[in-house]
Amino acid sequence: MAYLAPSILAADFTKLSQQIRAVELGNCDFIHCDIMDGQFVPNLTFGPLVISALKKITNIPLDVHLMINNPQNLIPKFAEAGANIITVHQENNDHLDGVIQQIKELNLKAGVAINPATSVETLLPVLQNVDLVLVMSVNPGFGGQSFIEYTLDKIIQLDNLKKNNNYKYYIEVDGGITKANIQKVKNAGCNIIVAGTAVFGNEDITKTTVELKNLLME
Repeated sequence: MAYLAPSILAADFTKLSQQIRAVELGNCDFIHCDIMDGQFVPNLTFGPLVISALKKITNIPLDVHLMINNPQNLIPKFAEAGANIITVHQENNDHLDGVIQQIKELNLKAGVAINPATSVETLLPVLQNVDLVLVMSVNPGFGGQSFIEYTLDKIIQLDNLKKNNNYKYYIEVDGGITKANIQKVKNAGCNIIVAGTAVFGNEDITKTTVELKNLLME
């Protein structure tokens, strides 16, 4: 089973309530929220106030991806705002295990993300403790990029590690997802597929959400 998580990074924020309703009608599974601080990645997005606003207009679980330095400082605020899953990056956490435990102590699902050039081996110490592993299939910072093909190998590797060790994490993939490659990503072992431009870049958002969901069920 694979789930769909539309990313509001590609949404029109002047119509955010309507667009969230559109993906709800398409039966999406999560709302993916990309938090960027302009330091860890070269872009600046939004903070806990938007998460709090989303929580007021939807019951769909909020999948919050922190692309920020010192995430431990803001994790409590995102938890209070209504995040259901909080994912932090391997690349900027010297105390990754502690940050994962911090998230879990707030009764949230804890995820860890890796950039395209980061090896799966760097996650081996924490895989038994995480609920989700996010494989970035583009270099993080901006939407609308093309899928990096070699990241498929990471999905397969994580799927094998999961099966061989009886780990429980979901494998999530974010970046460059289209109707043309979504099944390939799912078949590699992905459980949650993030789609931004592929969803919100279309005039009929609900129809597109349904089409992507149908591809995941084939």
